[in-house]
Amino acid sequence: MTKLYSRLSIWGLSLFLFSLAFSACSPNNVTEDNSLKKYFDDEKVNGCFGMYDNGLGHFTIYNIKRFRDSSFTPASTFKIVNSLIGIQTGVVSDEHMVIKWDSVKRWNPDWNQDMDMAQAFKLSCVPYYQEVARRIGKDTMKKWIDSLGYGNKNISGPVDSFWLNNRLKITPDEELGLVKKLYFSQLPFYERTQNIVRKMMLRDDNANYQLSYKTGFGDLENGDHLGWVVGWIEENKHPYFFVLNIESADPHIDIVNARLKILNEILKQLGFFEGKK
Repeated sequence: MTKLYSRLSIWGLSLFLFSLAFSACSPNNVTEDNSLKKYFDDEKVNGCFGMYDNGLGHFTIYNIKRFRDSSFTPASTFKIVNSLIGIQTGVVSDEHMVIKWDSVKRWNPDWNQDMDMAQAFKLSCVPYYQEVARRIGKDTMKKWIDSLGYGNKNISGPVDSFWLNNRLKITPDEELGLVKKLYFSQLPFYERTQNIVRKMMLRDDNANYQLSYKTGFGDLENGDHLGWVVGWIEENKHPYFFVLNIESADPHIDIVNARLKILNEILKQLGFFEGKK
């Protein structure tokens, strides 16, 4: 019994240490790249960017304090987790499951139709995922959020809006850790569940690279607009995980387009898109 307990203790400690190394950055494996600031300045936004080179175990980060220490509403990046929980619990059978439009016309005309999960993920359809969350239910949702250790784990308020109203918050560092674990099927979900969500995240697939991501857009408590892009780019079967987070108080700034423009410019500067990484 003592030997068994000892082995289990060592195994548990190893898993704990591995999880720390898996998602955290330290001064020993980080390069701060302030040359990336120009892309944020060009779009008149504040923000941060982080990338993890899985092969080298190295981070490249712009604005490390915001990346590591500041928490924000996940907005539609939460659709990654909402999808995982929905599929895992059977609330959603797979990415082809259709939820009927409720006939309420919303500001985005693309949302005003019946659609399946793959479409809803790509179009970032809030009503679809609000219905998924309602079907999951608050108790089950809370169990999974706690199990994942997702952000501050606060899902108080309505079950269909806690990821939009600044109750639930997560750091960019934590977002990067989540997609890294998803890529390697190391989240506490079935392999099938994670495969489906990875497939939905794939946006560009060509001979040079595969780019997978989920965007997010929301409003912060101070009234600023927030934008996210989280995911990975893969070249020559070598994954690089990234998170981009931007913010602006100016209502005239096009956060939706700025986030992808900045991401593409940064990736290009870092040598991606040519299949040579």
